Amino acid sequence: MNPISHPHPTRLKAVTVDAGDPNRLAEFWAFALGYVLQPPPQGFETWEAFADALNLSAEERERYGAVVDPEGVGPRILFQKVPEGKAVKNRWHLDIDVVDPSLPEDQHDLDREAKIAALVERGATEIERFDEPVGKWVVMTDPEDNEFCVLGA
Repeated sequence: MNPISHPHPTRLKAVTVDAGDPNRLAEFWAFALGYVLQPPPQGFETWEAFADALNLSAEERERYGAVVDPEGVGPRILFQKVPEGKAVKNRWHLDIDVVDPSLPEDQHDLDREAKIAALVERGATEIERFDEPVGKWVVMTDPEDNEFCVLGA
C-alpha cells in the first residue's frame, strides 16, 4: 500500500451532532466544554440580525446551533435539527476532562464532582461509574441522551 501524502496536516475542523433542540444542546455543550456559543458572522450584531438579512423563517432560524472554543484551538461543534429522535447507543462518544488543572491535586476530586453535579443540573444524566486499573470515568448522557464520559472521576 502506498502512503498518501498530504500538502498540509489534516486536522479536525468540526463535529456535527443531530439534535431535536439544537440551541439547548449548544448551551449544554458550551458549558460542558468551556466553549462559547458561536458569535454571529462579521458585520452582524446578532444572529437575529443575520437571519433577518437572509429573510429566514422562524423554522429555519431554529435549525442550527453551534459552539466554538474561545481559544480557537478545539473544533467547532454544530448541532443540526433532525426530525427523528435518538434510537440507539452512540457508536462513538466524547471523553471530557472537567478538572481545572490550576487547582492543587488534592482538590481535583471535589472540582470534578462539582462539575458533574453542574452538568446534571443542566440536563445531563449520570449512568455509571468505573474505577479500573486503566483509569476512572463516569458515563453520562446529555439532555438528548447522547453518551459521553467524564474522565478521572
